Amino acid sequence: MLMMFDCKISEISYVIYHNVFKTEIQGIDKVKMMLDMYENGDDYRTHDSIQTHNNNFSLQGMDKEGGEMLGEIFESEDDYRTQTDYNTNRQPPFLSAGRYVRMRSYRSVSVCLVLLCVLLLTAVIVLCVLINTNNHQCHNNSNNLTEERDQLLTKYTNITEEREQLLTKYTKLTEERDKILAKYNDITKQNEQLNQKKNELWAHLSEGWIYYKSSLYFISSESKSWSDSRSNCRERGADLIIINNRDEQDFISKKSGTDNFWIGLSDIEVEGRWKWVDGSRLSTSFWKATQPQGVEDENCVVNHLSVWSDYFCHVAFKFICEAKRLN
Repeated sequence: MLMMFDCKISEISYVIYHNVFKTEIQGIDKVKMMLDMYENGDDYRTHDSIQTHNNNFSLQGMDKEGGEMLGEIFESEDDYRTQTDYNTNRQPPFLSAGRYVRMRSYRSVSVCLVLLCVLLLTAVIVLCVLINTNNHQCHNNSNNLTEERDQLLTKYTNITEEREQLLTKYTKLTEERDKILAKYNDITKQNEQLNQKKNELWAHLSEGWIYYKSSLYFISSESKSWSDSRSNCRERGADLIIINNRDEQDFISKKSGTDNFWIGLSDIEVEGRWKWVDGSRLSTSFWKATQPQGVEDENCVVNHLSVWSDYFCHVAFKFICEAKRLN
């Protein structure tokens, strides 16, 4: 019986020793696995307590003597582990696991904080560079916009001045155009008048009128008294001839020949005050040597062989009509 108990103790010691040795070999790997399984050292310690409680519960069936032997075995195992850790400079995997986990957690947090600070510093530097670049670009854009604005203002001022100059020129051209239109209208009217006079001239010429120095003359073929002769001339749009110079006198003398012709001179209103039919006073005369005689009732003038004679107005003679001068 004692031998069987000794065998069981040996088997249990062998199993415990094998597990301890295996744990020592895989110490670091288990710690790493535990880091993944547990978030902090408290959970690890809680797990360790539960495991120790389970081991104690499994040994409750043993007798007191077997328990003392197991205690000695565990003490020897602790000494062995402590000695092994001292020789190999390792951390005890079970006794200081919580502390190791905390150290690793602090180290990871520190590394993360450092990396975060580096990232933040990098982001701040990049933002500062971007802001500085954007400010420089904005300043350049502002300068460019200011220059463009000044150029546009200058162009606007120039265009405004040019517009005012064009308006002034337009006003002057409008005035000149109005003047030209007025002249054109005057010329048109004159042209119409000339055409009218030309038509009248052709009409008079076709009726036997004679054109001489801008005047038309009609030499009658029938004889009438001085008053009837003047009435006939007025019906033709003319009046008895008014002789103002020697050329006209010679022209009439040549056309009349040796016949007597009434002219538009008389003193019917006042005896001795000779006046033309247009109301003008006599200035140039071509009287016969013995004329005028001053005989009463000889108040009308007749032309004969380039000289004038006063005669009775009721006597019938041929007459010469003169139309208005054509300018």
